[in-house]
Formats: sequence, structure tokens, C-alpha cells
Amino acid sequence: MAAPVRRARCLLGLPANLGRGSRDYRAPPPPRRLPGPWWPDPDDPLTPRWQLGPRYAAKQFARHGAASGVAPGSLWPSREQLRELEAEEREWCPSLAAMQESLRVQQLAAEQKRQAREQLIAERMAKMPQMIENWRRQQQERREKEQADKERRARLQAEAQERLGYHVDPRSARFQELLQDLEKQQRKRLKEEKQRQKKEARAAALATAMAQDSAAPSS
Repeated sequence: MAAPVRRARCLLGLPANLGRGSRDYRAPPPPRRLPGPWWPDPDDPLTPRWQLGPRYAAKQFARHGAASGVAPGSLWPSREQLRELEAEEREWCPSLAAMQESLRVQQLAAEQKRQAREQLIAERMAKMPQMIENWRRQQQERREKEQADKERRARLQAEAQERLGYHVDPRSARFQELLQDLEKQQRKRLKEEKQRQKKEARAAALATAMAQDSAAPSS
């Protein structure tokens, strides 16, 4: 295998025998670019697209100056490009006055938000005693209602127990049916009582109005 290697080295013009660590081989230097501007072939499909645009022309003008053959006026942005650059500069690099105005608006909004929050807290703190009183009244009404329902339930159970006899189990279906019937009758009586009270109240109001009309002096 050593013979083919030696022949190949001879054909390349290299020494046939190299010792360990030999550095006789030197790579050829890279090709030097011509001193003038270089323009890519637009018909070559391997030419990068950016080399065919104004960016590459500006790069050649920056490197070679007038020798590049590029007209300086062609590198200046158009009116539309200038408007886009100005808009981008206003967005990303605002002036000191614009930044101060933006900061002032932010501080004003934060102050208004803080004042609104403090006002809301003050209003709710002012309503707190009344809210606590309402809550306590609701709790008292709830407890009274639960106690009244408990007493009513106990009376109905006692009435059902008296009707069926004390030997009947309160958990039986017969006892529960009678208890439900008694509850329906009681609800009916309460409804009738409320309607009667409303009628009496309307009649009293009507009588009072008629008495006031009759007592009023006629013109």
C-alpha cells in the first residue's frame, strides 16, 4: 500500500518519504480579488439575490468610490423610503418632547386610577356600618325563620302523632303523607290569611280616602 502513496506524491511533486511531524507541504494561497469592483453575473442562477440590488451597489460604492461606476444619486432613498424611515425613527427613536409627553400621560393615568381607587374605598368604608347592620339583620331574620320553621314542624309532627297515635313510627310512609297533608293545609291557611289582610288593608285605605274627601270643604 505504501507504493501507490509514493507514486501519488511523486505525481503531485511532493517528496516521496516524509518523516514524522514533517511540515514541507504548504497550501496554495487563496485567489486574490481584483483591485477594482466586482459585479456578479445576473444570468447566473447561483448569484445571490441581494447582490443584484441596490444594497450590493452601495457596498461597492462604499469600497471603491467613483471607480465603482455607481451614481451616488441612485443610492439615495426614494420619497416613499424616506417616509418609511422617518416613521420608523419616530416609532423607535421618539424625540425628548414626545417621551416627556408620553411619560406625563402615563403618570396622569396612574394618578387618576389611584384617586378612583381611593374614592371607591372611601365610599365602601362609608357604607360599611350600614352593610354590617344589614348583614346582622339578615342573619337574625334567618335564625328567626329557621326557629319558626322548626317550631311549626314540631307542631305538625305533634298533630300528626296525635291523629295516628303515638305507637306509629314517625319515619313510616303513612306518617310522612299525613305530615305533608298538614303542611299543605297550613300553607293554604296562611295564604288565605294574607289575602284577607290585604283586602282589609285596601278597604281601610278606601274608607280613609272617602272620609278625607267628604271632610274636605267644597268650593
